[in-house]
Amino acid sequence: MVRVIAIGLLFGLGAVSRVHAQSPLYGQCGGTGWTGATTCVAGATCTYSNPYYSQCLPGAASGTTATTTNPTTTTSSGSTPTSAAKLSHVGVNIAGFDFGCGTDGTCTTSMATSPLNHDGAAQMQHFVNDDGFNTFRLPVGWQFLTGNSQSGTLNQANFNQYNSLVSACLATGASCIVDIHNYARYNGAIIGQGGPSNAVFASLWSSLAAKFASQPKVIFGIMNEPHDVPDINAWATSVQAAVTAIRNAGATSQIILLPGNNWTSAQTFVSNGSGAALLKVTNPDGSTTNLVFDVHKYLDSDNSGTNAECVTNNIQSSWQPLAQWLRTNKRQAFNTETGGGNTASCIQYLCQQIAYQAQNADVFLGYVGWSAGSFDPTTYVLSEVPTRSGSGWTDTSLVKSCVAPSSGSQSGSTGM
Repeated sequence: MVRVIAIGLLFGLGAVSRVHAQSPLYGQCGGTGWTGATTCVAGATCTYSNPYYSQCLPGAASGTTATTTNPTTTTSSGSTPTSAAKLSHVGVNIAGFDFGCGTDGTCTTSMATSPLNHDGAAQMQHFVNDDGFNTFRLPVGWQFLTGNSQSGTLNQANFNQYNSLVSACLATGASCIVDIHNYARYNGAIIGQGGPSNAVFASLWSSLAAKFASQPKVIFGIMNEPHDVPDINAWATSVQAAVTAIRNAGATSQIILLPGNNWTSAQTFVSNGSGAALLKVTNPDGSTTNLVFDVHKYLDSDNSGTNAECVTNNIQSSWQPLAQWLRTNKRQAFNTETGGGNTASCIQYLCQQIAYQAQNADVFLGYVGWSAGSFDPTTYVLSEVPTRSGSGWTDTSLVKSCVAPSSGSQSGSTGM
């Protein structure tokens, strides 16, 4: 929902003073490339966080302006990143078909719940029409797609259910990420390293890509959050098998997301060797066109994405060094899972993270919040499920303040 900033017309001695636009509570009020309001509404002060972001936080009178200077940011090679840019993909996860899947790659398929049974189609229409989102990630378990067969052969009835969700997503005009949510495993065994062979994994992706080859807005998310994978180079070989299968199935131009180790952590993507290994993955013609690195980053104390409170914006630890590495290697990344509780701390830190990513939109495609879909909005701590209010919808506080493009959280937006 778009937040409207009140603009006062002040009259004095018969003369009209100039109009002052102010940032709302928790809105951005400064930072490298920022062109919006630099004063805050009553009860908030413009507080410096880092060179990329100042924010209106509770605790001061109206009209407070950031007094710190924001130096021009340069990369390690001396070039200046894109500022005041718009991220190309901003969205929400629509969960449900992944329910019952554990981090060991086991999936109880009877627990899978179609988001379409929970107003999923209407949720997506609202997110696009009212909030300005343009991307949805649609997690699904491998076992659900194949009817508990460790193979690449789709179970037609189950696939039809999942495909109905993809079709509802595409009907909104948004990009739709087909995400296999198995943590690089099938029933506890790692793909290509004691579990399903690379050929079986490639067969799964060949089957899926053939179904969506004619859909330019389908994005292929090869695997959700690989972790504790012992051989990162062997994992890159598994990823290569999937990429080759997707392209050979006729999906020659769509984006493919390449996931690294350690839960696809943005912070350790380079240090754990994922970056170097995945740089070698190519399209069949040897190019890397539309091969984008898949990264995740939560903002809570243990980086688990299970706590309501956030403690960091991840800029210094994760996004700044990753941006420099991506620029050096002329590549891009996509943050397909991030989020937090509907709390003031998460509003503060997530807004800062989003603003930084937008200011570096030359290397970051965007972000996808976790999560809407089939979750119970009253009990799930990270819920982004909107609440139907008559013929309209009410978003969670985190979505309204940060996640939604209409919130103005991206750098360069005035928030008005």
